[in-house]
Amino acid sequence: MADKKYDINDVVEMKKPHPCGVNEWKIVRMGMDIRIKCQGCNHSVLIPRKKFDKKLKKIIKKAE
Repeated sequence: MADKKYDINDVVEMKKPHPCGVNEWKIVRMGMDIRIKCQGCNHSVLIPRKKFDKKLKKIIKKAE
């Protein structure tokens, strides 16, 4: 868990793409749960942090 450092506004790639076909997500809220927003259709999903850590593939773009 400590090897993957992500923060709010980072764009990440998950293991499975969204049904719209895009696999880029922006982290919009962090806490016990993490809210990510699909960069293709703007659908947002709330995922528990533990599940997010398991499904995260890589960080595509760090926030400025």
